[in-house]
Amino acid sequence: MELSVLAAFAVVAFTLVVVPGPDWAYVLAAGARDHVVVPAVGGILIGYAAVTAVVVAGVGTLVAAAPAALAVLTLAGAGYVGYLGVRVLRAPAGFEAAAEGSSPTASVFSYLARGAGVSASNPKGLLIFLAILPQFTRASSSWPIAAQMTALAGVFLLACALVYLTVGHAANRVLGSRPGLATVTTRISGVAMILIGLGLIAEQGVHLLAA
Repeated sequence: MELSVLAAFAVVAFTLVVVPGPDWAYVLAAGARDHVVVPAVGGILIGYAAVTAVVVAGVGTLVAAAPAALAVLTLAGAGYVGYLGVRVLRAPAGFEAAAEGSSPTASVFSYLARGAGVSASNPKGLLIFLAILPQFTRASSSWPIAAQMTALAGVFLLACALVYLTVGHAANRVLGSRPGLATVTTRISGVAMILIGLGLIAEQGVHLLAA
């Protein structure tokens, strides 16, 4: 696969990733409140890797072709993101307090699972893979289309890792020593998740009314 194509997609990927959304809100909350960055970001990457597998397998195209299925996915994602936002607002305690009574390994897995849920249930992520990735594939390439899409998805995952690790560690270091500011940032992140969830639900409502 041509390096020029990968480089062009890398620019697009970084442009998409730096736009705040559910992933940002989750990573900020995990870094500022719980001082947990790598498991949270790792979960985000696992979720997008799962979406990649679905799209490469061809299931994603079938979902996109069925408006009802995509609407259900959107509502499920909106509900999950909103639920996490409420959870952040109701439990502003740190990682240690939240993990009290459970093993460190179980706590790490909980952050991996939540991060994967945030990205895998983000319908915009699926649309990115369905609408943008195919534009950078070439039928004339010696690589199969599936291999090309996997390579492009790898670039997207790398962009996610670089941006979200930076955001998470910045929140941890800058806000970790400022409990008051960390609490405010955490609550803003929680409200942002709820608003994003409500926005996705409203968007589906508009689509239903226009249909």
